[in-house]
Amino acid sequence: MRVLGIDPGTAITGWGVVHEEADGQMALVDYGTIKTPASTPLPQRLRQIFHQVRELIERHRPEAVAVEEVFFSRNVRTALSVGQARGVVLLAAALAGRPVHEYTPLQVKQAVSGYGKADKAQVQQMTALLLRLEVVPTPDDAADAIAVAVCHLQSAHWASLLEEQA
Repeated sequence: MRVLGIDPGTAITGWGVVHEEADGQMALVDYGTIKTPASTPLPQRLRQIFHQVRELIERHRPEAVAVEEVFFSRNVRTALSVGQARGVVLLAAALAGRPVHEYTPLQVKQAVSGYGKADKAQVQQMTALLLRLEVVPTPDDAADAIAVAVCHLQSAHWASLLEEQA
C-alpha cells in the first residue's frame, strides 16, 4: 500500500509518500513541502495547494491519502486558514477518487511512537527508525506529513488484524 501523508498549512503544506511492502516493511518514497508566499491572496494560495496536491496524487498514485486534523490553535485566524488548506487537500483527494483518512496529532503520536504525549523530536526519531532512515527528514512540515502516512499504515494494519479476528 502506498499512502500520501499531508500536514496542511496555508504557508507550508508538508507531504510525504510512504510505501508498505507485502512483508510489512515501510519505505519512504518521496517527501517535500508546498510553499505559498504570504504576499499572495488566500484564494490563489489555496489554488496552488490544490493543484500541487493533485499533481502529487497523479505522480505517486497513492491508494490512500492521510491528512492531519486541525488540533488547536490559539490564533483563530491561523486555525481558519489551516482549515481552508485542509479543505482543498480533501477536495483534491476526493476528486482523484482516493479514500481520505484523517488523524489527530494525538493519534499520529500514538501510532508512531506508542505514546500520545510524545514530543515532536520523539515522533520524528521513531518515524526515521520505522522507515530505516539515517537522518530525520526536514523540514518539520514534511517530517510531520511522513508521520501521518506512517500513522495510517500502522492504523490500517491494526484494523485488518481486527477484521481477521471478527
